[in-house]
Amino acid sequence: MPLALVIFLTLLFQFANGWTDAPNAIATVVSTRVLRPYAAVVMAATLNLVGALVTGTLVAETIAQGIVSPDVVTLETIGAAVFAAALWAMGAQVFGMPSSETHALVASLLGAGFAAGGLNALEWSGTQKVVYSLFTSPVIAFFGGLLLMVGIYWAFRRARPRTVRRTFGKGQVLSAAFMAFSHGSNDGQKGAGIIALALFLNGNLPELEIPLWVLFVVATTIGVGTAVGGWRVIRTIGLRMTKLEPVNGFAAETSAAMIILAGSRLGIPLSTTHAIGSSIMGVGATRRLSAVRWGLAGEVVGTWILTWPACMLLSFAMAKLFHAIF
Repeated sequence: MPLALVIFLTLLFQFANGWTDAPNAIATVVSTRVLRPYAAVVMAATLNLVGALVTGTLVAETIAQGIVSPDVVTLETIGAAVFAAALWAMGAQVFGMPSSETHALVASLLGAGFAAGGLNALEWSGTQKVVYSLFTSPVIAFFGGLLLMVGIYWAFRRARPRTVRRTFGKGQVLSAAFMAFSHGSNDGQKGAGIIALALFLNGNLPELEIPLWVLFVVATTIGVGTAVGGWRVIRTIGLRMTKLEPVNGFAAETSAAMIILAGSRLGIPLSTTHAIGSSIMGVGATRRLSAVRWGLAGEVVGTWILTWPACMLLSFAMAKLFHAIF
C-alpha cells in the first residue's frame, strides 16, 4: 500500500475524530446557551490544535508502539485499521450516537494486527492502558462530576440563583476551553502516532519517533474536523441526556477535562466521549436520579460496548482485503 494512501486514511480518521468529538468540548456550553454554536466551534477547533501541540507525545508513542508490534505489521495493516475506525466514527455520527474514536482506533489496530500476524503482532503494554481506562475513566468521571457539583452547591448554598447563573455563565466559557484543550492533548496525538509508525515501516524514519511536522498536520486536521462540528451528537450529549444549567456544564466539563489531561500526561489514550458523557450523568444525578434519561444513557453505553467487536471484525476484514489488493 502506498505511504501516501495510509497518511490520507489517517488524516481522514483524524478529521472524523474532530467532526464527531466536537460535542465533547462544546455540547454543554451550547446547550446552556452560554456561547453561540459558531463561536463555540471556533474556540474548540483552535484549542484542539493548541492542546495537541504543547502537551508532549506520550499518547502518540503508546499508539505507535504499544498496541501492535512494528516488527510484524505492515502499511496495509495500519491503513486497514484507520479506515475501519473512520468508517465506524462516521457511521455513529449518522445515527447521532457519541462513539469513542479512541476505542475504535485501538480495537481496529488489534483486529488488523491479528489479521497480519496473529497474537504475535499484538502488544499488551499499550492495550492494557486502554482496557483499564475503559472501565475506570467512566466511573471516575461520573463521581468526579457528581462530587464537584455537590461541592459547588455547598459553596454557593446562600447565593442567589441569578448570581450563580451569571458567575458560571462566564466560568463555563473557561471550562469549555479547558475541555477543548484537553481533548486536543489526547485525541490530537493518536493520528500522529499512526503516521509516525507508517513512516517508520516505510523506512522514512530511522527510529520510531514523533516528528513535529506530523503532530502539526494531524492537529490541524482534527481542528478542521471540529470546525465542521457534529450537531446531531451535540443534541444527544448536551440536550437529550439531562437538562443542564451553566453551573452543571461547568462542573461536567471541568471534571472531564481534568481526567483527560491526566491521561495525556501519563500516556494513556482515553475516551473523551466516555469522560464527558459520564461526567454529565454524574452532574445530572445530583438533582435526582430521574433527572438523567437513563434509557438514552444506556443506548450510549451500548454503542461504547459495541465499538470493540465491531471495529475488530471490520478492521480484520479490511486488512485481509488490503493485503490481497496490495
